[in-house]
Amino acid sequence: VQLQASGGGLVQAGGSLRLSCAASGRTFNTYAMGWFRQAAGKEREFVAAISTSAFSTYYADSVKGRFTISRENAKNMVYLQMNSLKPEDSAVYYCGARSRAAMVAVPSSYDYWGQGTQVTVSS
Repeated sequence: VQLQASGGGLVQAGGSLRLSCAASGRTFNTYAMGWFRQAAGKEREFVAAISTSAFSTYYADSVKGRFTISRENAKNMVYLQMNSLKPEDSAVYYCGARSRAAMVAVPSSYDYWGQGTQVTVSS
């Protein structure tokens, strides 16, 4: 599976962005998907995950109620809608694919990664 993230940019605090992740391959619907972020000098941290069927989602406490993860299996796409953005949300955002149905928040459990897209939130 190859992943390509897009949609990042510069936004003011309180604004919104929608990240997209395009996946290659015909088995996309067998992968749980996740979004992670990594700020400069920090470790990669979990943001959100979604199950293969999109029936279940899971969020980090820091983004719960502000971010929404979704997927369209017919289009091999996963999205992250980010609202009420804060300066502390600034980071490079990565999408990951896990060749298991279960959602997890651990980066090492993901098998494939996209190249990342920069999100910068100004105060």
